[in-house]
Amino acid sequence: MAEYLVLIYEDEAGWAEAGPDTWERVITEHRAFGERNGAVLRGGHGLHPTETATFVRTDNAGGFTVTDGPFAETKEALTGFYVIEAADLDAAVAIAKQVPAPFGGVEVRPVRVFDR
Repeated sequence: MAEYLVLIYEDEAGWAEAGPDTWERVITEHRAFGERNGAVLRGGHGLHPTETATFVRTDNAGGFTVTDGPFAETKEALTGFYVIEAADLDAAVAIAKQVPAPFGGVEVRPVRVFDR
């Protein structure tokens, strides 16, 4: 079994305009996803909006530049993630298709394991 990261990308404007009924429905859908897939879930979290992000980058002088906000302006931003365990990519995609993402979609990426 391998681990996969399921990245949830959504249009934050959709969430900003969503009413309490939408929030409650999607939270209920995520709870149901967790219950259905608890055996393969290894972790996951929702993220605060990109306006709360802080970006850290090395500079040419060997120091760091720290800026507020996301790294890039995009229509869809990373809003959450799950770490899952699956037999192969096809199985991971089948699980990812169940992830609620009403204002976007999900990306599935294998987790790279480095030998120690």
